[in-house]
Amino acid sequence: MENKDQNNKYFRAKERVADLKKFYGKITSGLIAIGITGGINYYLNEWEYPWFLWVVFGVSIGLIFRAIKLFSLNPFMGKDWEERKIKEFMKKDEKQERWN
Repeated sequence: MENKDQNNKYFRAKERVADLKKFYGKITSGLIAIGITGGINYYLNEWEYPWFLWVVFGVSIGLIFRAIKLFSLNPFMGKDWEERKIKEFMKKDEKQERWN
């Protein structure tokens, strides 16, 4: 039992590290995209209309949602909520199996 629990913890930690790695990759690619579009914007009209800020806005919104999901910042549907729902569905399945 203890070995199974250790394996679960290991795989959850490994999955979390992979998610963090993806998140940092998204930050890096977002900064590169912002830099490139900012350079193109400056080259084309020298900041007369800073349209590259729309790219900054879009990338920022995407990163905010990813951070909320990754770091469990959602107060309504966090890990506790997931665990409660899993237990609730397991109980429902258990009750249905009794009647079948």
